[in-house]
Amino acid sequence: DAESSATSVEAAKAAGVPVISYCRLVLNSDLDGHIAFDNERVGELQGKYLAEHVPAGNIIVLKGAKEDFNSILFHRGAMKYIQPKVDSGDYKIVMDQFVPNWLPANALKIVEDALTANNNDIQGILSPNDSLAGAAIQALAAQDLDGKVVVTGGDAELAAAKRVIQGTQSMTAYRELIRMDTLAIEVAIRLAKGEEISDLVATTIDNGYKQVPAILPEPQIVTKDNIDEVLIDSGYHSHEDCYGQ
Repeated sequence: DAESSATSVEAAKAAGVPVISYCRLVLNSDLDGHIAFDNERVGELQGKYLAEHVPAGNIIVLKGAKEDFNSILFHRGAMKYIQPKVDSGDYKIVMDQFVPNWLPANALKIVEDALTANNNDIQGILSPNDSLAGAAIQALAAQDLDGKVVVTGGDAELAAAKRVIQGTQSMTAYRELIRMDTLAIEVAIRLAKGEEISDLVATTIDNGYKQVPAILPEPQIVTKDNIDEVLIDSGYHSHEDCYGQ
């Protein structure tokens, strides 16, 4: 919970312990640093892909858990590309909802309801991550629409990689977690020693309390065209796992 976690930060800071947030930004707290992939940029990749591959039509917009600030960042980035198409009349957003607790079962129900309400007339689904994309595709498959509707995703999960290869999921966003982990460890060690991290910090992010020094590695879009190069050649997933039964 982005808000209530501030209490833990306050307790640590009161004891003289530096605090960095990892992956999810803690709001309204005196953080010493924030390390995450640029989730607004992830949203931009997803929204841009949808805008480029769905010329016009009815769109379902899924957002993550309301309490998770990442949900806001994903959505904010994506809407930079989607909102202009809504304003022009090319897109009609027929469903725009947070998915409680990021649970696929909740996403499944949302997409099922949207399909029913619109007589299956859906051309694109904006999903911020792969687990919700998988649920959306399950709902589409029940109506024989899997592979016929553009569906975005993120996290480059193995199940999603298989769906991208099969053509039921259109894209995913790859975030090199080992790199983020390594940076987090380095920052933690430096702060524990009282050392500077300014050489690692490229930007800041507003958490409502201050401009927090932020390290935000760049995500990468993955489609059927480059999945071997990005996910398999790098060793993130094996060829056997991706292409096997």
